[in-house]
Amino acid sequence: MKSTKVLDAKGLACPMPIVRTKKAMEELNSGDILEVHTTDQGSKSDLTAWAKAGGHELLKDTEEDNILKFWVKKG
Repeated sequence: MKSTKVLDAKGLACPMPIVRTKKAMEELNSGDILEVHTTDQGSKSDLTAWAKAGGHELLKDTEEDNILKFWVKKG
């Protein structure tokens, strides 16, 4: 999936992945896609809820080698 920007939030604990994601989203235009990489297992539920509450769309999420990857489309 083609992303506009990649955010490396690996090694950060809650709530920092969400804080960094929010800041990165502010730099994007509506319709752009942010790819987020994190190792915080809580990010799965946190990012899903944050995207929905913020009017964004979680397009896809995967996990490989303990790295969670999310693709969020800015609303």
